[in-house]
Amino acid sequence: MLSFYPGPSQVVPETGDYMIEALDSGILSMNHRSEPFMKLLAKTKKVIYKKLEVPPDYEILFTSSATECWEIIAQSLTVELSYHIFNGAFGEKWFNYTRKIHSKTVGLKFDPEIELSPANLDFSQPSSVLCLTHNETSNGTRLKMEVMQLFREAFPEPLIAVDATSSMAGDLLDFQLADVWFASVQKCFGLPSGMGIMILSPRAIERAYQIGDNKYYNSLPFMLENFRKNQTPYTPNILSIYLLYRTLQDRASISKVNNQLRKRHEQLEKVISKQTRFAFLIKNAAVRSVTVTALESTPKNVKSLKKTALEHGFLLGNGYGEWKESTVRIANFPAITRQEWKELRDFLRSTLAGDNS
Repeated sequence: MLSFYPGPSQVVPETGDYMIEALDSGILSMNHRSEPFMKLLAKTKKVIYKKLEVPPDYEILFTSSATECWEIIAQSLTVELSYHIFNGAFGEKWFNYTRKIHSKTVGLKFDPEIELSPANLDFSQPSSVLCLTHNETSNGTRLKMEVMQLFREAFPEPLIAVDATSSMAGDLLDFQLADVWFASVQKCFGLPSGMGIMILSPRAIERAYQIGDNKYYNSLPFMLENFRKNQTPYTPNILSIYLLYRTLQDRASISKVNNQLRKRHEQLEKVISKQTRFAFLIKNAAVRSVTVTALESTPKNVKSLKKTALEHGFLLGNGYGEWKESTVRIANFPAITRQEWKELRDFLRSTLAGDNS
């Protein structure tokens, strides 16, 4: 079965080999304060800096999930309220979660078909953090780096935090355009679920120490104190860290990976344009995600396509939220090989062309 589900998604083909390596190395039985683990953590951060082109003055931390990062941002980086700008379910979930901690938090929803601009939004209250979703997994939209640049120029004072859960390690991100980036490993990293990655700018680190939140195990000052020693504030998922290290070590640079995914996305657009049974949920091609594609049709057609795909060995993603019954989502993640993508493309071309009802 080939999984094109947008998370948890297909793992890299070498995952089993990497797991055996980890077991044989003895690292899985090591104390997380031991020298072998500290060396592993240092090597893992180093390969992230290199392969994802993270600025050297940014800090890299590991969490249990991207969802935990929502809590860390609210606890350790937000003074009174944050602004959440979103067009889909996951951006809205982040907003609603933060509002439980900071009741004055403001949510601004925009049309998923438009290219976001700070000029169209009302920021009437001073805010310590602006929260953006780079790649909205629920509807298959993304923010261009040009949009991120506009926000950075328009709002130089607040921190900018970005949920890049379904794009980090697949899309080419300019990390200097924001202060906090986070993701989970079960999407573009191609790993089993169970770990998140958080990347912090010097401004975010300075803010964390100014606020001085030290009440929780995941308070940023406490986490930074440990990670700067190549340790963790809690017993970590050592296997996930090892798998992350080996996966990125063997992967091409993010520029090459992103170029490949863009070509695949263009191929998929051509396939869909030549039939009438399914259409892109997002009509504006300029805001479509490269890594997650949402196709819409009638609930009957959606159900039929997913069923037929399963019969041919392909697992397609369900729709999400308000689009649950009327869309199918397709992951275009690096763990999916060229051959596997070709097989899916050929299946869609044949199946959709054969029924234009």
